[in-house]
Formats: sequence, structure tokens, C-alpha cells
Amino acid sequence: MNSFGARDTLDVGDKTYEIYRLDAVPGTDKLPYSLKVLAENLLRTEDGTNITKDHIEAIANWDPSAEPSVEIQFTPARVIMQDFTGVPCIVDLATMREAVGELGGDPQKVNPLAPADLVIDHSVIADLFGREDAFERNVEIEYERNGERYQFLRWGQGAFNDFKVVPPGTGIVHQVNIEYLASVVMDRDGTAYPDTCVGTDSHTTMENGLGVLGWGVGGIEAEAAMLGQPVSMLIPRVVGFKLTGERRAGVTATDVVLTVTEMLRKHGVVGKFVEFYGDGVAEVPLANRATLGNMSPEFGSTAAIFPIDDVTIEYLRLTGRSDEQLALVEAYAKAQGMWHDPSKEPKYSEYIELDLSDVVPSIAGPKRPQDRIALDDAKSAFRKDIHNYVGEEREPAEYSKLDEAVDETFPSSDPVSLSSGNGGTPPLHSAAVGAEGRPTNPVTVRSEERGEFVIDHGAVAIAAITSCTNTSNPEVMIGAALLAKNAVEKGLASKPWVKTTMAPGSQVVTDYYDKAGLWPYLEKLGFFLVGYGCTTCIGNSGPLPEEISKAVNDNDLAVTAVLSGNRNFEGRINPDVKMNYLASPPLVIAYALAGTMDFDFESDCLGTDSDGNEVFLKDIWPSQKDISDTIANAISQEMFTKNYADVFKGDERWRNLPTPSGDTFEWDQESTYVRKPPYFDGMPAEPEPVTDISGARVLALLGDSVTTDHISPAGSIKPGTPAAQYLDSHGVDKKDYNSYGSRRGNHEVMIRGTFANIRLRNQLLDDVSGGYTRDFTNGGEQAFIYDAAQNYAEQGIPLVVLGGKEYGSGSSRDWAAKGTSLLGVRAVIAESFERIHRSNLIGMGVIPLQFPEGESAASLKLDGTETFDITGIEDLNDGKTPKTVHVTATKEGADPVEFDAVVRIDTPGEADYYRNGGILQFVLRNMLKTQ
Repeated sequence: MNSFGARDTLDVGDKTYEIYRLDAVPGTDKLPYSLKVLAENLLRTEDGTNITKDHIEAIANWDPSAEPSVEIQFTPARVIMQDFTGVPCIVDLATMREAVGELGGDPQKVNPLAPADLVIDHSVIADLFGREDAFERNVEIEYERNGERYQFLRWGQGAFNDFKVVPPGTGIVHQVNIEYLASVVMDRDGTAYPDTCVGTDSHTTMENGLGVLGWGVGGIEAEAAMLGQPVSMLIPRVVGFKLTGERRAGVTATDVVLTVTEMLRKHGVVGKFVEFYGDGVAEVPLANRATLGNMSPEFGSTAAIFPIDDVTIEYLRLTGRSDEQLALVEAYAKAQGMWHDPSKEPKYSEYIELDLSDVVPSIAGPKRPQDRIALDDAKSAFRKDIHNYVGEEREPAEYSKLDEAVDETFPSSDPVSLSSGNGGTPPLHSAAVGAEGRPTNPVTVRSEERGEFVIDHGAVAIAAITSCTNTSNPEVMIGAALLAKNAVEKGLASKPWVKTTMAPGSQVVTDYYDKAGLWPYLEKLGFFLVGYGCTTCIGNSGPLPEEISKAVNDNDLAVTAVLSGNRNFEGRINPDVKMNYLASPPLVIAYALAGTMDFDFESDCLGTDSDGNEVFLKDIWPSQKDISDTIANAISQEMFTKNYADVFKGDERWRNLPTPSGDTFEWDQESTYVRKPPYFDGMPAEPEPVTDISGARVLALLGDSVTTDHISPAGSIKPGTPAAQYLDSHGVDKKDYNSYGSRRGNHEVMIRGTFANIRLRNQLLDDVSGGYTRDFTNGGEQAFIYDAAQNYAEQGIPLVVLGGKEYGSGSSRDWAAKGTSLLGVRAVIAESFERIHRSNLIGMGVIPLQFPEGESAASLKLDGTETFDITGIEDLNDGKTPKTVHVTATKEGADPVEFDAVVRIDTPGEADYYRNGGILQFVLRNMLKTQ
């Protein structure tokens, strides 16, 4: 539809593009950049049903001061995935192909309707380090562990149109995105429009630095977007962030971003867009913009975006985009009022400002990205914090409150992967207190490779240059290498107990290190290349050397990690390491030289030079001129064009993988990594009527703030659990269990890990946490949730889950909804829902219901032993969504409890998904109709 007559043409050079003009809609000229992108999206995808003229007018008439209330349907231009989250998406597409064929359709018609790219970057682990062959060996081990998954992805790359895979050992998804995949303005079938992109990893927001609007979503939304379905969202509040002034000498982009993270966390930007504006924007290099965009999940915002300007164009030119593309980006942005003009300041919902000259060198820790510490205060802050980790038993991290804590990866921010056997943080032994008032417990370690040395609380066990956040930024990467050069020339060395790793986000980094002649200095300090992937930042730090790990655990030392990453939650980085600090790449090297967090770089010397003079950090810190000159001489456009010329080809290992062919995938019945899920088993071509729920039992009675982290399987697979029992029965050794993340393509493993988080408290049981419930097919005995669900399924008993406030908050994990559905849960009744998880439940055929206003399971005196009848759901068969359904909860010896639950199916599209049994079924049936 074209209600505003916005369809027009744009001439760029000798080419004409169709565009949808924003100036056809009154009011859009005053919008912030990010909302202009959304407005164009609605204008171009208006269909009169899910996207209407009213929606377009609502965004054009956006009130900056209003609370978000209008739900819109955003249709991303493309989808990007990493391998852990991407595998189940491609598993579902492969399964859909078979289902189409079984229903008489053409399997080849099942293809992504929006371009989809998958970058394999989450699987490499820094097992080996500090040696020349570390990269080669780590890649070999990666292939040994993940061969099945990689074969499947290679099949998908050949079988599906508009789906491409960037092989292992190439780079980190977000860096590959900004350096190659992102176009800023798309040209598809002659139509030009803003490049928008959702991704199955929360740090997808790195592309915001390029002016590309997008953010991390769960697998269900990603699959929907790939199949042409929109993503539901509320028109957000937009926070204007004004940058002024210039950075002082010695202050890095990392210091800026840690400062911004602290500021925005304090301000409160969860669910909002952040948009950088003002004269200072032009002074921010693109790599620094990307660093700021990348940390959006750490602020809590949905997106953190910069508008398009000359800096954007120059970066696109440097990274090898074509002249034709550069011309299109500039012409389109100017025609649509999306080109940054500091003189035309839009209205924002809220305002915040940072004078860059106020930023000081900083780190963040010991467990959250927003806990910034000025470097000058790092030693005293450590001495204060160490008391929380030594000498007394402490409470484990409050994961339920970390709504920002986990992304769609497997990581170990999930409490399941904490180091102690019972899943909690181990109690700490009493510790001696040194003369300086800090706990001390010096331990002598003898190592064949590293000699004899003493480690104590605060020892830096890991120093890792890692993560998309900083390894995409030449300024901090060159800065780190120059610092290494200066240190080596002064005769300094990394301490022998430090695990030193270098994991760049793209091969371009290796090229410019080579050209600048800086690799030998990094390697002299132990920073050998270990892989091109996320590594330490997502918990793939690999084991500490055995003798160090033993000393740490035997003596309960609180050792530390320093990494140039974006997340440092407890238990995430390494099971032996209790305190984790984020720092710029140069400071990572500085801490490897210092060897301890109990260090003041201002007053403590790093060692002595050949003449016996003390060497301080300021003596080896590179000047801004040295960094700028090295960048100018070492980085060229040719490096990007060469490295990305054949980016999907891969190395010999990738090309030699035995790969299945054919339109449909030949499932290996013995595989424990990739299995055909049952979503379409027995599915008819036309949906059967939805039915009321009768005689349902409660699988779990849960409290407030149950997150997708509590529901979704993540972290390591513990022996004795249903998932471990399944792997045992398939001949998998305990050492090869791997993680839930690596097995996301196997629904059998994932169902068994759903609701199995060790922190989950099911109130059907007293004082029991973990994946347990009462099984009323077996007299109400305690059982694993999975086992009880199987027993209920055998007897044809439907299930419900009762929840409190903010049910499903946290990252939008697809398996939180998939696992719920596959366990046989038909409805979730909660006091309130997090928006995306609510939508995901509908996408998996589970109806989200809300207790009446002011009521809860507790106020209604529901204890979970009742049977539930829910009537009124069948009204959906008439094409309308009822506002409420009637719930009757019955138990022996008590009067029935009756109430009207609010139906949280909020849009016509969601109602269609639910009537079809889920979003994939809806899309599949539509495909059959159009074939």
C-alpha cells in the first residue's frame, strides 16, 4: 500500500532507484535519526493489516515525552547470526523444507526472504596459548569438537538461497558485519532503503556505529525476520546523548565507552534507543562509534546509534565498499533527511551529555561492565573489593536481577557454569590479612615450563585481548602493540602465571600488525594469535595451566582476569577466576606485565631496564602521534578488499568437510548435535481449530523476575541431569558433553535443560532449587521437570506454568519458548510479561495469560496442586481475539478458584501465529498457498 503517495525515484549517477520518501509524511522531518529509519520501514512495508496508515502517523506524530504505548511491526532488511544461535535457525528451515514436501509443496521454495549471514565465531576456545602454533592447534581442536555442526551449516549454505556462512577462523560476527556485510543503504531489486539488521547476538548493535539500525533478538524473531515476518516492538523513547570536547592524551575509546556505560546505566535506558548527536559527533572516528554501539546491551538500551555523515563514508571507503555504494549512501541519506546536520537538532525524550575531556583512563569490574573504576583508583578499589571474595562465605550473583546479563550465546554468565559442584560460588576459607590490611595467601607454584613463582589473591591469571568491542578498533589495537614494543625494548616481560591471549576480530588486524612489524613484540610478551573469534569474552578462555589451576583451587585464591571485552559477569570468563575486569587492549598488556590487580600504575614500577632504572607505565605508553602515524602507514584499503574478497570460501579444512547435498537434509539418527525437531510432525495443510484447555496440571509455580536465563538451557551440562543422561545413553563421554550452546541444534538435549537452571525456585517444592517439580502422575513425588513432563504427556495431560511479575525478562532466548512448548506447556499465566518472551511464547503456540489486575497466584491462594480448566480460547477461531478467558482452578477439599485472565495476544499477526500453532507453521502454510 502507498497511503501517503511516498513511492518515488532517486537518481544516483547513471542509476535510478525506487525509494519511499519520508517528506511525504508530515512530521517526519523533526524525528530523531533512528525513528526516521523506523518511519521509512513502516512506509515501505505498509500492508493495511499489521502495518497501517495509523502506525505511520503514530511515528510521525511521536511525542518525545510520552511513555511507549504504540506497538509497531518492524521488518529488518537482513539477519545476521553467529554459529551457536544460528544452528537452530537453520535446523528449523531444514525441517520446514521436509514438511513442505510432505504436504505436497516444493521444498526448494523454502528460503530466507531476507538475506541471512552466519559467521562462525563462537566455537573456538583458547585451549593453547603463548606459542607459535596456538592458532593452528586451536582451530584443529575446534573442528574436532564441532565437525557435525559445521557439516550441517555447509549443507545449508549450498541448499538455501540468500544464506551465506563465513567459515571458522575468519573473524568475529560483528566485526565482519561492519567491515564487510553492512551496506548502510540497501539496494534490492531496484529499491533503495536503509540497511536494518537484527542479529542473534546482543552485540549486533555494533552496526549502530555505521548508522545501521538493529539489535540482538532471539532465534524465533530471527527466523521470523528471515522468513519475511516483522518483529513486534513499541515505538521507543529516544535518549539524546551529546558528545562535546576532545579526549585527553592517553585516554582510549575503551575508557570513553566504560564511562558512557556507567553514565547510561545510572540514567536508565533499558528498552530505549540512545542516539548520539551534536557537533562532537563529527570528531568521533567510526571505530570508536562502533565500540560505543557495541556496548549498547551493557547500557541496557535497545540501540545506541550514530547518524550517517562524512565519517561513515570515509570508513566505507577504507573498508573497500564500491564507489557506487558510497554515492548511494550519501545521496539517499541526504534525500531522506538522514544525513547528520548539527544545526538541525531533533527533540529527544531525555538528554545526557559527556565532555570527552572529562574521561580518564578506566577499567570496569570486578563483575559488571558498568562498575567503572578510574585507573588511578584501581589498586584501592581492588583492595576494597577483594574482601568480598576472600575470608567469608558470600552470596552468589543475583542473576535474576541481571536483565542485561546474558546474550544469545552459551556463555557462562549463566549460573549453571559456576565452578563449584553444587552450582554456587564455593565458600571461601578464612584468610590471613597482610600488613597493608588486605587478605593475603601467597602460594608457591612450580612449573616445568614457567619455573617457580609465587601467586596470591589478585594475581592476574588471564590477560586477554579479545572481543568484537575493541579488536575492531585499530587505535587501541595498534596502541597495545606499540606498548608491547616499548615494554620489550625496556626489557620487561609478562609474569609467568598470566595466560596471555590475542584473538582479533578480523584477519585485517594480523595484516596491519605484520606490516607495522609489531607481531614479534606481542609474541615476546606471550600474546600469540590464538584464534579469530570471541574466545575469552564469551567464556572460551580455555583452561588455566594445570599447576596454576590446582594452586588456585587448592588454596581458594581469588585470582583475576583482565580482558578487552564487553562482559565480565561472575563465573563467565573462567571457572577458576573470581574477579574479572574490562580494560583497553593496552591496559590488558600492562596488567600482564604487572601480574596483579594489586598494582598502582602511577606509583608502582613494572620492572627495571637494562641500566637498572625503574620503568613505569607512563614510560612505555605510546604517544597519540606514534599511534596515528602507525595507523596511517600500516592500514590500507587493500587489506580489507584482500581479506574479504573470498570471505565465504574458508580454508582447506572447511572446504574438505564431507558435506551432504540435496534440497533436504539427510538427518543422522546417531547425531547428538543436530536433530530434526518435531514442530511439524503430523501437521495438516490447514490449521485445526484452537481448543480450550481442560484438566491441566502445573509444571512450575514461579515467583517474580523469572528470566529467560532461568528457563533456557545454557552453560555446561551437569552429570546426572536429564540432558547428561540422554548423552550417556548415546555413548557420549562426560568429557565430551560440551555445552548447551554447542548442542542447540538438538532439541532432545535442549528440552531436558529447559527450566533446569540451578537458581530456579519452583514453589511447588519447599526449599529446593533447580529443575525439579512435583509429578502428580506419581503421587506428587519430586521429579526432574523433564521427567514429569514426559509422564504427563504419556497420560495426555496438558500443562500450565504460573509466574509472577516480569516473567521472561532478560535476553530473548529462543529456547526459553521452544523448550516450554516442547515440554507440553499450553499456557503461561503470569502477573506481567517481558514483551519479547511473551511474543516468543505465541510464536511457539503457547498462550500467554495475565492474572487480573492486582491479583497473583498468591493472592488467589493457588499453590500449584490444582487442575486448571481454561475456557474462551476457542473464540479465537472466529477471527477475533478475546480480551479475557475464564480460568477455573480445582483441588480436592477446597472450593474452585475462578478468575478471568487477560489474553496477551496483542496484534492481529500474533493471533494468526497462535491459530496456526506457531509462527513457523503460519509461514509454512502461507508458502503452500502461494506455490
